[in-house]
Amino acid sequence: MKRRTFLQAALASMVAVHLGARAAAGNATTIDVYKSATCGCCEDWVKHLRKNGFTVNARDVANPSDYREKFGIPQELGSCHTGMVMGYALEGHVPASEIKRLLAEKPKAIGLAVPSMPMGSPGMEGHRNDPYDVFLVMAGGRRKVYRHYG
Repeated sequence: MKRRTFLQAALASMVAVHLGARAAAGNATTIDVYKSATCGCCEDWVKHLRKNGFTVNARDVANPSDYREKFGIPQELGSCHTGMVMGYALEGHVPASEIKRLLAEKPKAIGLAVPSMPMGSPGMEGHRNDPYDVFLVMAGGRRKVYRHYG
């Protein structure tokens, strides 16, 4: 009888672990990314997001800046790709940690932006790390530094 009880408990434990893993995988936050098909740094940013637990739908588009405009990010904050996650716009090489913070804090904002393509930001890793800011973008194009790197 003890062996049967042990086997039932072991089986129940394995099922619970399997169902928990499936539920966790199903709860991954999805980011839609609009990028150029020929941009390697965009693809590296997508890899950074996936490595940090996000599900990414990468879409190659003719003009990524159309999405920046559509989502309300000012042109002067532009970069090479635009994303959308849970109603927030993401412009440029925004670190996954700042996206997670944004989603946890849920500020009243349009989204986050890292203008240009600063060396050392996710997807732009290389021989140097330049200082850069992640901006929280609010209505009317107002912005404030969300986090400074450097």
